[in-house]
Amino acid sequence: MRKVLPLLSLVAALCWTGAAHAAVEIAGVKVEDTITVGGTKLQLNGAGIRYKGPFKVYVGDLYTTRPVKSLDELIAAPGPKRLSMTFVREINSGEFGKLLTRGIEDNVSRQELSKIIPGMIKMGDIFAANKAFAPGDVCALEWDPAKGLSIWAKGKLQSEPFQDPAFFRALMSIWFGQSPADWKLKEELLGIK
Repeated sequence: MRKVLPLLSLVAALCWTGAAHAAVEIAGVKVEDTITVGGTKLQLNGAGIRYKGPFKVYVGDLYTTRPVKSLDELIAAPGPKRLSMTFVREINSGEFGKLLTRGIEDNVSRQELSKIIPGMIKMGDIFAANKAFAPGDVCALEWDPAKGLSIWAKGKLQSEPFQDPAFFRALMSIWFGQSPADWKLKEELLGIK
């Protein structure tokens, strides 16, 4: 019996893990349980809806190589990571870029901010060039340690990857920092119920 209990516990844990990562649909957006980035299979860490007031703006999903529950764990997790946003309403992409900039400013010190200004300018240019996101459009932020941060919008790579890990951390602080843009979404992306 002593040998059977640990085996049953392991089987139960594996079943729970599989159930926790089953594909889901949120606000009409199908969220896959796994994706591949840079040749590495990533698991869905969590997904949820970003609200601005009473309005649904996008469905966000986070994929990692192992479960993460904080910004520090996300940054420390090995391999690629992906945060994507599938828009459920039209939004001006220039305004969206400004909101991202404000989110960074709310979560990093002035000293850190001064070091990532080139990345913020480049990111602002990317969003200004896209004009608007329509329902169904996807914006994805992919970190691959071998390449850096790639920003995808509407299925197209937007520029050469950003090489600065500090910029990636600052960008992720919008969702996972001490002053996230949406606390409920932060918890959903981190799988915190």
